[in-house]
Formats: sequence, C-alpha cells, structure tokens
Amino acid sequence: MPGVPLAGFRHGFFQQKGEMGMTMLRIGSRESRLAVIQSEMVARYLESRGVEAPLVTMKTTGDKILDRSLDKIGGKGLFVKELDHALREGRSDLSVHSSKDLPMEVPADLPLLGFSSREDPRDVLVLPLGCTQWDRSKPVGCSSRRRMIQLQDLYPEVTFQGVRGNVLTRLNKLDEGQYGALVLAAAGLKRLGLEDRISRYFTPEEMIPAAGQGVLCVQGRKGMDYSVLNDYFDPEAGACVRAERAFVRELNGGCSSPIAAFARMEGDRLSLRGLYYSETNGRHQVGTLSGPASQPEQLGIRLAEQLRAAVEKEEPVG
Repeated sequence: MPGVPLAGFRHGFFQQKGEMGMTMLRIGSRESRLAVIQSEMVARYLESRGVEAPLVTMKTTGDKILDRSLDKIGGKGLFVKELDHALREGRSDLSVHSSKDLPMEVPADLPLLGFSSREDPRDVLVLPLGCTQWDRSKPVGCSSRRRMIQLQDLYPEVTFQGVRGNVLTRLNKLDEGQYGALVLAAAGLKRLGLEDRISRYFTPEEMIPAAGQGVLCVQGRKGMDYSVLNDYFDPEAGACVRAERAFVRELNGGCSSPIAAFARMEGDRLSLRGLYYSETNGRHQVGTLSGPASQPEQLGIRLAEQLRAAVEKEEPVG
C-alpha cells in the first residue's frame, strides 16, 4: 500500500486531512491475514473516535524467510524491523503487534503506548481437518521450544518437526498430512474465525503461554500525542503483560528461548506463573509468585530470580 503524504504537526499530534476532513493516523501492519485483522481492531476504535486509520501493510523479513527457525535468522526482531523503519520515516504513525511477538528490548524513540484487553491466552491442539483422533505416530508441527518442553511433559511419546509460516499456511500443511497435529494460540484462531479447528485447550497450568499471548500492543513514535487511544488500552492487561515481559527479560529470553510467563489479576494483586529452562544443564522449572499489581516489573524479576536459582540448585519452587 503506498504511503500517505506527510502533512505536518499540530500540538504534538501528527495531523493529516482525509477526504472527510478528519485527523488521520496510519497503522503499520504485517500483511498476514491475522496481522491485518488485529490492526483493523485498532482502526475501528480510532474511526469510532473520528480518526481515519488506513493500514500501511508490509511483508517483514521474518515473513519472507520460512525455511529456517527464527533463532537462526535473528529472532523476533525480524517481524518488527520494517514496521519500525516505517514509523521512524513517517510512512506510518503507529504499529500494532501481537505482544508475544514483540522483542523484549524496545527502542526509546518508538515507545509502547499501551495494551489491549486480553483475548483467550491459552495454547490449543489442532488436528487435521476431519480428524477426531490424534495420530501421535506423526510429528507435531511446532517450532517453539517453550511448547515442546511442556507438551512433552504431558505426552512423553510425542515427536516434533519445525513449522513456519502464518496460521493459514500452517493449517494447510497440517491438512496435507505433514503433521499429526499443531499447537497454536487460541487467540489467533479465534480472531481468524477458526475456533472450530480447536480440538483441545491446554490450561495455563498445563502449558504456560508465551509472555503477552492474547494481548495486542500499540507502538508509536516519541513526541506524538496518542491520547485518543487512552480508552482503548486495558490497564489490567497492561500490568499482566509488563510482569510477563519483565520475567522473560530478566532471564534474557529471546524468540526461541524456552521461557514462558502468564499473569492473572487477583483483586489488587498479580499472580505470575513462569517457566524457565536452563541451556546449561537442560533442566526446567515452573513456579508461581504473587505481588502488588502496582509493581508488575518487580514481580516478574523476583520470580525470574527464584526460578533461575532453583534450576541451578536443582530445587523445586512454588
């Protein structure tokens, strides 16, 4: 989609006039169907507030390279690099991301503005179209070590084979018979209208989700006024995601690192459940910790420190 010509600033808010004379904020998005659907959710909110919100779609490096695992080609940053460039160059005014796909380190000039309410955070099992029984003689299509470790705890006999591509590409490969099953995020399937493909939900106790799973994140450019989005953001979901991201960041968790975190709000407190895997000794540990909802990052760091110490000492936690 071609860029929209620049029109200047007013009161720190990027101003452009569309045909109806409304303020315009262009949304940078990956061009996959799921990414577009998610960006359109934010666009509809903006339009309800009188702001035109055309999408500026692009294929990222991570979308182009599908024959290698992410950890071998640069990690999650490959899914945001082009979107970051578009923001910096003024070709877009904000970006919409799945929070779980956002790198832990965010550039200071492109701050995270806030987080959406949370869709279903669970991971799910998906069988080939028309199948009701899981054929475990075939590998599970999965490239996430976080999912592999936890699924093997539940089903020690399963094997895995890497799978890349967007959700629809993965489902096509499954239905062609390449895999016995896939493990995917419930949120993505539901947003795509594919909830009927779900064969089994894994509770967060059985399989801890990726940090930020089910939550959208909006990223902007430093110095701009995005106050029109204030009511879109969910403070409780934001606190949960900040705790989860702090946990992963403290453990230096990258895209393929088998680290997981999931927080729940319980009154004025957060309960955070996490998984840490040690590349050094091959052990993993799960634990839960609660703390004030007003201090989500501190909670994430504390649980990370406890799990890391437990794995090193081979002691149980929580």
